[in-house]
Amino acid sequence: MLIIQIAGGLGNQMQQYAMYRKLKKAGADKNVKLDTSWFNKTTQDGVLAKRDLELSYFPNLPLPVCTDEERAYFLDRGVARKVMEKLVPSASKRFSESCMYHPEIFELKDKYIEGYFACQKYYDDIMEELQDLFVFPTHPDPEINIKNMNLMNEMENIPSVSVHIRRGDYLDPENAALFGNIATEEYYESAMEYFRALDPDTHFYIFTNDPDYARQKYADPGRYTIVEHNTGKHSLLDIQLMSHCMGNICANSTFSFWGARLNRRKDKKLVRTLTMRNNQPVDPSLMHEYWPSWVLVDKDGKMR
Repeated sequence: MLIIQIAGGLGNQMQQYAMYRKLKKAGADKNVKLDTSWFNKTTQDGVLAKRDLELSYFPNLPLPVCTDEERAYFLDRGVARKVMEKLVPSASKRFSESCMYHPEIFELKDKYIEGYFACQKYYDDIMEELQDLFVFPTHPDPEINIKNMNLMNEMENIPSVSVHIRRGDYLDPENAALFGNIATEEYYESAMEYFRALDPDTHFYIFTNDPDYARQKYADPGRYTIVEHNTGKHSLLDIQLMSHCMGNICANSTFSFWGARLNRRKDKKLVRTLTMRNNQPVDPSLMHEYWPSWVLVDKDGKMR
């Protein structure tokens, strides 16, 4: 059996779920389950940024959750097992992500798997399947639902590009050290210029957790639309909106990665930051292998 831990925010949960689907399809172990216990109240009481199991917001998404006994088989470690794992590390029942891409993950047997698995190469070949599985709910407010429908229709019929700008929690000192100074103003200006060069009439749809900043920075309604009406548990509908744009400019955030990944358009162009985190060194040539067909732009605004 393989068990994949589901943890973190929505984008991370979707990546872990994508790994679950890929492992099942790859035949690494047909008996693959999910551990959602990270979202139990006892666990969440000790988490600074509390989260919900947002995968459950997708209607009819299959969620094969492991039992407490199945989880305990992997995670309960007696003295004998601890000694064995110290002498033979490969005997450990846990596998933890430690780099951007682990090809060996497809050979694992009888493991509890932990990680965020952001690398596009893991599940790029099953993206159509994932696009079919992640079915978005409708907003319960009829007016907002109509607004979303109208926006998607508009995005499909003009040269549209989504721009995700994550500020808010990324400006907190503990997060800024890890995620800051990556999706810089130079990054966004270069990415937008890339699309303007393709079509001077490109219209940019700004998605952000700092709408006041966006209204000040992107004030021209003829060129920019600030999208801020999907809030709370309905924020995932912004991913759906992003997926209808011709182009996607992502922050170093898994939330906007999924807006791009679920984009079914044949003419789509996907842009992301060269790096995800400041403690993760990158090789541009490897990044192109790991993120096939994506445009990579560094913090200085240079395409790499």
